[in-house]
Parts: sequence; C-alpha cells; structure tokens
Amino acid sequence: MPRLALYTLAVCVLAIAAAVVSFARGSWLGVVWILIAGISSNMAWYYLRKARAERAERAERADRADRESTGAAG
Repeated sequence: MPRLALYTLAVCVLAIAAAVVSFARGSWLGVVWILIAGISSNMAWYYLRKARAERAERAERADRADRESTGAAG
C-alpha cells in the first residue's frame, strides 16, 4: 500500500474518532470532522488507484519489452 494512502487513511480514522468525540460532547464541530474524514477517504482511494494503475502500466511495459527482445509478434 502506498505511503500517502496509509497517511490519508490514518487521517480518516482519526477524523472519525474526533467526530464521535465531538458529537458525544454535544458539539456540532463534529460536522467539520466528518467532512475532513470524507476528503481524506477520497484521497486514500485516489492514491490506491493511482498506484495500481502505475503498477499495471509498468507490468505492461515490461511485457512489451520482453516480447520485443524475443522477437515475438504481439
């Protein structure tokens, strides 16, 4: 898992915990924490999908290079 995805996931978990505490104390500030959790969750998904796409592109390039070096048509 990419490092940035882990960081944003940690921020998401902490923001949810802060929202629960805020709502338990009767504060509406929890709404802000929920919004922060949503943004960080989206960022985590983005970084995960980006890493998967880069990994797939590298694999595809390696396969293409292998085919070209062996002279196979493809």
